[in-house]
Amino acid sequence: MFDSSGRGLVRGSQRPVALITGASSGIGTAVAEQLAAEGNWRLLLNGRDEDRLADVAVRTRGTPLPADVTDPQARARLAREALAHGGRVDALVAGAGIGWAGPFSGMPLEAIDRLLAVNLSAVLHLVRLLLPGMVARRTGRVVLIGSVAGSVGVREEAVYSATKGGLMAFADSLRYELSSSGVRVSMVMPGPVDTPFFGRRGVPYRRSRPRPVPPGRVADAVREALVSGRPDAYVPGWLGVPARLHGAAPGVFRSLAQRFG
Repeated sequence: MFDSSGRGLVRGSQRPVALITGASSGIGTAVAEQLAAEGNWRLLLNGRDEDRLADVAVRTRGTPLPADVTDPQARARLAREALAHGGRVDALVAGAGIGWAGPFSGMPLEAIDRLLAVNLSAVLHLVRLLLPGMVARRTGRVVLIGSVAGSVGVREEAVYSATKGGLMAFADSLRYELSSSGVRVSMVMPGPVDTPFFGRRGVPYRRSRPRPVPPGRVADAVREALVSGRPDAYVPGWLGVPARLHGAAPGVFRSLAQRFG
């Protein structure tokens, strides 16, 4: 059981174990730094870049577990190593993700498959590997890093938006299944974040609003989700307004989005 004071699981002197994917940069690094600063967590850190991951592990006193989560064998090995190092995984923060921007009609077919693999399929598979232990212990946290794009759709980011929308549907469905299990599923949905994400996708962020937020703000929301089990959090919070408008009056929202981008 997670307590409400911010100290994680109530397990006597044991610290809760958190596995963070995408920990070698961006939001994942910020989450690792946030939890390390509290000193209440044992951190297992996953990423593909072994050098950067090792650096983050040193700074956060975490255990680096490099692996490509899109590879089935590597993903299964990651789950086994996480359980071996931690004895259990109390919390999963699924922070690995990539983007692509441009007209869908010109999107390379391999890019479609890659986004689906990293942003959606790998997440579902990793949750499937780690969830049974949480259910058996009747406590745990699953925090998925989504995007406001999954709530409202974004022009020239059709596949990225689809992957994040898929995570939202997955999280909702899983909550219904786990409602009496003691395991909580949270979605943290930021707008643009000031990380290397845009440089890696090859297209810079050009919109005037919303402005990119520092990754530490997203890490704050992740930490709150870990402690409270809060189901949804938008970063910044006002992004929940267009998401709610999209749900309540989709025609109005689409007209506004088409006009103002």
